[in-house]
Amino acid sequence: MSAPLKGKVALVAGATRGAGRGMAVELGAAGTTVYVTGRSTRARRSEYDRPETIEDTADLVTAAGGQGIAVPTDHLDPAQVRALVDRIADEQGRLDVLVNDIWGGEKLFEWDTPLWEHDLDNGLHLLRLAVETHAITSHHALPLLLRHPGGLVVEVTDGTADYNRETYRNSFFYDLAKASVLRMAFSLGHELGPRGATAVALTPGWLRSEIMLDAFGVREENWRDALEKVPHFAISETPRYVGRAVAALAADPERARWNGQSLSSGGLAQTYGFTDLDGSRPDAWRYLVEVQDAGKPADTTGYR
Repeated sequence: MSAPLKGKVALVAGATRGAGRGMAVELGAAGTTVYVTGRSTRARRSEYDRPETIEDTADLVTAAGGQGIAVPTDHLDPAQVRALVDRIADEQGRLDVLVNDIWGGEKLFEWDTPLWEHDLDNGLHLLRLAVETHAITSHHALPLLLRHPGGLVVEVTDGTADYNRETYRNSFFYDLAKASVLRMAFSLGHELGPRGATAVALTPGWLRSEIMLDAFGVREENWRDALEKVPHFAISETPRYVGRAVAALAADPERARWNGQSLSSGGLAQTYGFTDLDGSRPDAWRYLVEVQDAGKPADTTGYR
């Protein structure tokens, strides 16, 4: 089927750029009406001060074959989130997929800095952006999602449960934020499963987001130029790859088998058979354990 999700409605919270944009576009490609939210609009940028906007994402969703609807929303403000969900209910009468991808913490955490040396205000704000926003959004959106059986909630994080259990992730605050989102999916699985819906945690691999490409001084067209300085970047993937993972989950009539679990784009690609835009299937988290963290030279043979 060219549009397996035609007639379905999704909310991608935090869809301005990166994984959120990739997930919104791939849901659109599957025929979904996608509400995309964030704080960066054509009229006003967030503190990120970057050019990507939610209107741009909505246009990409529509161009892919769905219907993109941009709604400026600060997910720390319960009133704004309530108004967003009320609008979806009034306009669509349903919500089939909720993607919680709100983050906003790139400028707030300090790499390899212990808790007592880390800026406390930044750390606490990071937790609010990465954790509180997800709880606020789910609180208001889940009653609408539960109106029809088969709903899907995707909690987007960085790292699988297995990897994060054994690996310190950058700083106390970053580590805590990503672990909390994993646990959110587990808890929601217990609450939603008996009510006919499914919740999962999903992580992309090493993401070639707009911010990451800028940090390495490359574009998507020449991203391999970064390998000279960062060889393990060879395992990286586009945001559309994790987007295809979400679309595959949403289209799977047996998605309840994943309820409460921690999933990855690379792992789901093996199950559902989708590929990244270049036709490969990067399995970043297996690569990180078996190659990068094991101290081996960069070699993606057998991993993409």
